Amino acid sequence: MKSFTDLFIKRPVLALVVSFVILIAGLQAMKTINVRQYPRSDIAAITVQTVYVGADAELVRGFITTPLERAIAAADGIDYIQSQSTQGQSLITARLKLNYDANKALSDISSKVDAIRRDLPPDAEIPVISIQAADSQFASAYLSFTSDILQPNEVTDYLVRLVQPRLTAVGGVQKADILGGRTFAMRIWMKPDRMAALNISPAQVRNMLARNNFLSAVGNTKGSLLQVNLTANTDLHTVDDFKKLVIRQEKGNLVRLSDIADVVLGAEDYNTEVRFSGQKAVFMGIWVLPNANSVDVIKRVRVEMDQIQKELPAGMKGEIAYDATAYINDAIHEVVKTLVDTLLIVMVVIFLFLGSFRSVGRDLFVPRLLPLGGGAGRRDSNLAYRRVVSHAGVRVQSQLADTLGDCAFRRIGRR
Repeated sequence: MKSFTDLFIKRPVLALVVSFVILIAGLQAMKTINVRQYPRSDIAAITVQTVYVGADAELVRGFITTPLERAIAAADGIDYIQSQSTQGQSLITARLKLNYDANKALSDISSKVDAIRRDLPPDAEIPVISIQAADSQFASAYLSFTSDILQPNEVTDYLVRLVQPRLTAVGGVQKADILGGRTFAMRIWMKPDRMAALNISPAQVRNMLARNNFLSAVGNTKGSLLQVNLTANTDLHTVDDFKKLVIRQEKGNLVRLSDIADVVLGAEDYNTEVRFSGQKAVFMGIWVLPNANSVDVIKRVRVEMDQIQKELPAGMKGEIAYDATAYINDAIHEVVKTLVDTLLIVMVVIFLFLGSFRSVGRDLFVPRLLPLGGGAGRRDSNLAYRRVVSHAGVRVQSQLADTLGDCAFRRIGRR
């Protein structure tokens, strides 16, 4: 009974053509399949972050974390839940089961959180729900921005307005996070002694700030030839506007905010500080889409970064502090080098024993096209490259043993 392989044995030209087709297909796949440091894992995590300004850790745990945990636990597809309650913030992480639909879990958890939103404290902010892949806990690249002239909040403002939108628009970039940034905010440092002397509580200050710092659209007015849009604007902009804010009016005496507090334009918080090479810096983390080629995406980010560096303000410097794809490129280079070295060594050994270049091409290259072509198509991670090297090494060793055995058999037969 003839087997399928008999066709290729009787027709070596056909076998050679098929091998070349597989090799070309594998090389073409190398340009399209994404490259990752580790194989992709379909394990996602849903995070729920809630801010409760002014509350301590125990208060956050009792009124924010615990009710949210109970609601989230009722969702489907959750493997286990982690939670962390700190000063003014609650962070809940729900780890999903293997290969569970992350979008379905996200919508389910969102509905559970919305159902108990009214049970949370009124002063608590709306919970922020996001999804994160378990195999991408760190960004593919981190950019550092430093300045000898600008303050960290000024650097952050420049990055948010000009740099972040450009990097986010790069093909394959999922997001560009700002790490260690300081957002502009009006800081009101209250003086307890002055407040006690004037009998003013912090709650009064907060209420007056809320009443005198808002926008309201009241409609428009129309005439026969003119229409005017009306806006009730009490929004405060400058430090002087805040200083002149009236906190209390009694018997013709005005108590302004400047009488009981120091008002300065600063940052929202000073809890974190980032330094690069001993200098204060603001970092940006570049996250790559799960189905994108990390090497190609970071290359495009580098090109865009070169253009951004030319447009930075005087005294501001930007550079790539960490690039995770450098390890991937080095690993790929070492794998290719190992393959080339292996083929060269085997070529020399076969040529020394057989003394014919035709034998080298027949016994080495043609049988190797199939595994190399198929292996090139599995270019999904560094581990796949290592499997190609191991597989090719075993096949080359086997072919070399067969060739040398055949050579010895021929010599014995001649004798």
